[in-house]
Amino acid sequence: MLTKWLMDKAAKLDRTTKWNTIEVNLTDDDGITAVKEQVFGRREVTDVIALRYNPLPGMEDGCTAELFVNIQRAVKYHTRGNWDASRELALYLAHGCDHLAGSSDDTPAERKTMRHRELRWLREADRQNLTSNLLHT
Repeated sequence: MLTKWLMDKAAKLDRTTKWNTIEVNLTDDDGITAVKEQVFGRREVTDVIALRYNPLPGMEDGCTAELFVNIQRAVKYHTRGNWDASRELALYLAHGCDHLAGSSDDTPAERKTMRHRELRWLREADRQNLTSNLLHT
């Protein structure tokens, strides 16, 4: 439910893209490292990887996507934000959805803009009780 809600928010950033399916893959450090190496050629741990696929000719109109979300990292690093692991996981989901909408975090200014937007989304999601109890640690 949270991912759909976040994608609805992210879709407003890119109104030209129609979305079909978004698959969320929950993984750990080893799993996400393998994905990052396979996709980007870099062997390193990260929090989330967002992969967007445009439709192939003759296929149903609309993009599909995969989010790989590192639960192990959410459990390990949630205290940096002074919140629980569920909130950290929600932040990773928001960040992945932000990337799927075309946002980039290649520069410090872009990272700041994305983080500001993602935290705003999470505050709104909190008010709707969408971010609590995502993980039971």
